[in-house]
Amino acid sequence: MGNNLFANYGEAVAILLFVIGFGNLLLQSNLIKKIIGLNIMDTAVYLFLAEKGYISGRVAPIVTDGVQSVETYINPVPSGLVLTGIVVSVSVSALMLSLTIRLYQRYHTLDLDEISLRLNKEGL
Repeated sequence: MGNNLFANYGEAVAILLFVIGFGNLLLQSNLIKKIIGLNIMDTAVYLFLAEKGYISGRVAPIVTDGVQSVETYINPVPSGLVLTGIVVSVSVSALMLSLTIRLYQRYHTLDLDEISLRLNKEGL
C-alpha cells in the first residue's frame, strides 16, 4: 500500500485537496470562505486531470524534428480540459463574488445563516 501511495502521490494530494475544499464548503457559513472552498475543489480536479494525463518519458504533442509517432507524445485532451476548466472557474468565481457583494450591500453580512433568517423574516 505504501509504495502504491508514493507512486501516486499527485492523485493522493488531489483527493486530499478535494476533501479539504468540500469540507470547507459544507462547514463554513461565510460566503467568501465557501467560494474559497469551491476554488480549492476546482484546483483539486485540475491537478487530478493533469496527473492522469501525464505519461513519464513523453513530451507535449508539438511535432518537432519530424517525429510523428504516437508513443512519443502525451494525450492533449486532459490538458485541454484543464485549460477550459480554469477559464470557466474564473468566470464562475467572478460571478459568485459579484453576487456576494450584492448580498452584502443588501443584508450587511456575509453569514449565510443570518441572510437566511432575514429572508424568512421578509417572507421570501
